[in-house]
Amino acid sequence: MTRPRNWLTAALRLVAGIAIVVPAALLAGASPAAAHPMPHSVVELDVYRASVSARLELPTDDFSRASGTDLSNATQATLSGKAKAIRTYLAKHIRPTTSQGKAWQVSVGSLSLSNTEQTSTGPYRELVAEAVLTPPAGTDVRHFTFGYDVIVHQVVTHTALVTIRQDWSTGQVDGKGTTQVGTIRIDTRTMTVPALKVDLDDGSAWRGFLAMVKLGGDHILTGTDHLLFLLILLLPAPLAATGRRWDSLVGARSALRRIGGITLAFTAGHSVALTATALGRLDIPGRPVEAFIAASILVGAIHAVRPLFPGKEALVAGLFGLGHGMAFSFVLAEMQLSTGQLVTSLLGFNLGIELVQLLLVCLALPSLLVLARLRIQPALRLTGAGLTGTAAVGWLADRLGLPNPVARAADSAGSHTTLLLTVLTVTALTATAWTLATRRKARPGTAEPPAATCPECEGRHAATTCEPYVRDQSADTAGSAAT
Repeated sequence: MTRPRNWLTAALRLVAGIAIVVPAALLAGASPAAAHPMPHSVVELDVYRASVSARLELPTDDFSRASGTDLSNATQATLSGKAKAIRTYLAKHIRPTTSQGKAWQVSVGSLSLSNTEQTSTGPYRELVAEAVLTPPAGTDVRHFTFGYDVIVHQVVTHTALVTIRQDWSTGQVDGKGTTQVGTIRIDTRTMTVPALKVDLDDGSAWRGFLAMVKLGGDHILTGTDHLLFLLILLLPAPLAATGRRWDSLVGARSALRRIGGITLAFTAGHSVALTATALGRLDIPGRPVEAFIAASILVGAIHAVRPLFPGKEALVAGLFGLGHGMAFSFVLAEMQLSTGQLVTSLLGFNLGIELVQLLLVCLALPSLLVLARLRIQPALRLTGAGLTGTAAVGWLADRLGLPNPVARAADSAGSHTTLLLTVLTVTALTATAWTLATRRKARPGTAEPPAATCPECEGRHAATTCEPYVRDQSADTAGSAAT
């Protein structure tokens, strides 16, 4: 009876051994990330003239383990109580130096919490911290050693991706794309975190200029408020005002002069304000300027319904254009450019604005001229003015501190630039074809009215072109006068 028991015991031991060894072997052969993927940190750098700004996106769970500051139940309201400890920890673990080893100054600013998601890990909470890295005076911001071991020094499986979000000299100015600089992780052989060498391309003023041309074009194309203001002023340009009503046409040439005058005045207004505000580095509060722009659109919408300043649209466009130019300057102010870069950026940015504005006006022009001649013109004009006025009221309320769905819907219209250009192009082609067809109808055929014929030539020539007949008639007249 002992042999069966020994056999059974050995079999059970074998099964138990397999159950332990196989999973252990699988776990030993898998990387930690494959066993349980964890989110990584992201460090986005903005390279300016004399400093580098860093945006840190840190998973809260890993940050809590590494720093000792528990953020598991933290909210934005309670974060301020932990801010000092967080800033102290970050300043200790962010250590940029020059290529010669001189330490940079690190200043940690705003802190916030947010929910985000990475493809491999799913949703999680993150701590977002803003920091300014300032090198010693006279040293290069484009070549430095980035000593950084936030979280990584404690969580050995953690990594940090370092990218460049903004760099004027290399043409990165819109913040939409990033260039990866490198990855920071622990060296498992030495159990240390090597510093990252940052050597950025020196770039050029030409690349910065072209990037600003593109940014200016994108800004006016996606700036729904700027476009609406200009288009709503152009809408009644082909019409003549009688009293407080739009009731007749002014003619094609007069309409073209008005449209050209309004466009040029708006261009001059925002160009002057943009130049003065940017070069003067004026610190203008954004909210009043944005509210002024919303009010200008509302005035334009009312004018399209009932003439407020007939014949003076160009003057009004120039005056309101000053406010729009101040808003344009906010884009340049955020870039912290040197004087040379600012002048180059100003030229490129304004050129981009004007090129796209000219394109849009040229696309809208045929439709504006045709619309004025249609019987449904009043209905279409009032509809356009009503929609524009509604958007303006929504924007005005939002910029005075009252967020609303109308403003959000109006802002979202700027994201559909392809649809906008397609609609304008199709309507321009349709309006042009309709105009050509109408003109052909007005001139059916090429036949000319019969001309008076010359009696001396038996109708072979027109009387006005027959020289013998003219000479004879002149001689007869002279003889009669002499008699």
